[in-house]
Amino acid sequence: MKILITILAFINGGYMLLDGFYVLFKGKYIGPEKPGPWANLFHKLQVDVFKLGPMFIVLGIVWLIFLFGLLNSQPWSYKLGLIISILTLWYLPAGTVISLVILILLLTARSRIFG
Repeated sequence: MKILITILAFINGGYMLLDGFYVLFKGKYIGPEKPGPWANLFHKLQVDVFKLGPMFIVLGIVWLIFLFGLLNSQPWSYKLGLIISILTLWYLPAGTVISLVILILLLTARSRIFG
């Protein structure tokens, strides 16, 4: 379980961090010109999705902090994992799936992962 969470958290956090810097420097996200379905949520709120690089960077860093805590068996990492998983559910489609899987694993296997 811990290995799966580690891999998924690294994918989510690493990608968000990389994508955040990419949009800051290139003015677009990695991949197609039009961002994924998550952008529709922000368009409805009249938010320019191409200005969200700093938010992606912060979320990516928080994912990696969670990962550090998880790998070092820090007691605070459980709550941080729950929080960052919930905060990333909007990141459709892949971020939502990964966050949901991590959230379910944290909730169902807490004692096995955190002792």
